[in-house]
Amino acid sequence: MTNHVDRFFAAVTVLAGDGPVKQRLIRAYTDNLADIDEDELPVALKERFAEARRRMHSVAPLNGEGPIRASVRKMSTKEASECAVALVQLYGELARLTALPGRHGSDDGVPAPFLVKSLPL
Repeated sequence: MTNHVDRFFAAVTVLAGDGPVKQRLIRAYTDNLADIDEDELPVALKERFAEARRRMHSVAPLNGEGPIRASVRKMSTKEASECAVALVQLYGELARLTALPGRHGSDDGVPAPFLVKSLPL
């Protein structure tokens, strides 16, 4: 499961980068998420990831461009942005669901070090 967290993190990093949202969405999904099987994800995320996959494969490709590129090409900029937001939200939920006790960001009651104010001794 940690591998999936890493892959979603890599996708989110691409989505936050430079360039038009459609290009970032294609690269983020193709390079990091396209071969994830939704059955490998926590039950709470399976359907939402399956929906994202359907959106990314909704258009028949033309001239060898591939279904992901064809689907994103047909999206409006707003639709591509919504799809990118959905992937970021999936990453956030996956990270929360897979957080281990004692790791930063987990709900074990210990704040992450960057949240603790340093006091002079």
